[in-house]
Amino acid sequence: MSPSPVLPPPPVSVVGIGADGWSGLSGGAREALREAEVVIGGARQLDLLPPECAGVRVAWPSPLRPAVPRLLAEHRERRIAVLASGDPMFYGIGRALAEELGPEALRVLPHPSSVSYACARLGWPQEDTEVVTLVGRPVSRLAVSLHEGRRLLALSADASTPATVAALLTAHGFGPSRMRVLEQLGSEAEAYVEGVAETWAHAPGDRLNVIAIDCRASADALRLGAVPGLPDEAYEHDGQLTKRHIRAATLGALAPAPGELLWDVGGGSGSIAIEWMRTHVSCRAVSVERDPARAERITRNADRLGVPGLRVVTGPAPSSLSELSELDVPDAVFIGGGLTAPGLLDACWEALRPGGRLVANTVTLESEALLAERYRTYGGELTRLAVAHAVPVGGFTGWRQAMPVTQWSVRKPSPPASLPGDRT
Repeated sequence: MSPSPVLPPPPVSVVGIGADGWSGLSGGAREALREAEVVIGGARQLDLLPPECAGVRVAWPSPLRPAVPRLLAEHRERRIAVLASGDPMFYGIGRALAEELGPEALRVLPHPSSVSYACARLGWPQEDTEVVTLVGRPVSRLAVSLHEGRRLLALSADASTPATVAALLTAHGFGPSRMRVLEQLGSEAEAYVEGVAETWAHAPGDRLNVIAIDCRASADALRLGAVPGLPDEAYEHDGQLTKRHIRAATLGALAPAPGELLWDVGGGSGSIAIEWMRTHVSCRAVSVERDPARAERITRNADRLGVPGLRVVTGPAPSSLSELSELDVPDAVFIGGGLTAPGLLDACWEALRPGGRLVANTVTLESEALLAERYRTYGGELTRLAVAHAVPVGGFTGWRQAMPVTQWSVRKPSPPASLPGDRT
């Protein structure tokens, strides 16, 4: 007699629920919760369920993410339902569950998200509205999205978030922006308050809120564009700063793409890494700087310019690079200083993934000779960048030449593709 086949465990039902609770759920969502032997969710969400949902109720512990594998394994042979706020796949628990179990092991039943409700109340087209989550993330990450005329929705961490957002808008020259705080969206207790960021005086309200922002810049606000080449005055620095026009050319050669990782070696003021990360919310960067004061300055610049996720490593290169190689392979490397340090260029080249880009800038003859030698070996492009600015000369105007910058940019070759029949 052949053994009975081992059946896979039942799929995990991931049920989105709104502030309207049980009454707002579809028939299919209610059925999944009634049939569940175990219901996992936040304490507030579990309290929204009626007695007819008889499964064992398990509240997520804090921190949540490390507990996901343990709780799923503990109840894996039972019918599990997981409660999520709104749409589980929009900044919700659905992502963690899909990463842990695979999408085929889930049955996701979404509910309208708070963003859907907010856009419906405001009359804003959702596809034209940028969403920034501040749940478990620094409020400073909102700064990268501030542009005149843009409409933003910020997902609040708690009742104190609106006041913190108002202070950030004012500090960044967007004090005239209109703010509306929409609370308990979709429930009978739905409410909103509104005002202007620079005069915001509302007391904290409900912790479940979304902040709608109509971005308006003050007349004296420093204009920060959406492409590399921010004004030099956007940075705190001690002179160690890749200047605006050279910075724009350097980022063009580095060619950031979504999800990619940059090593910025010899960070200075962090401008290259910061503007790399500003190109897309998923871009990542590590800035390596040997001087502790400059490393702290990089952190401040990153926070002020909306990319608080920039990782700063304090220490000399190349010795500081060995620990980075064990964590993640860079898609691009920029060397802005220390080119003549023994082994630095080789260490960066070895760490770079196949197909990745390396860009190095220098103003000294010694480093220029080194780049010329590597250019002969590896190819790429060797470029001289020269910028001059108009300045007063007596009663007239003339050109003041900045130090020319030699730039080497190169793409690391990918290994040749194996031919059919090749054996390793």
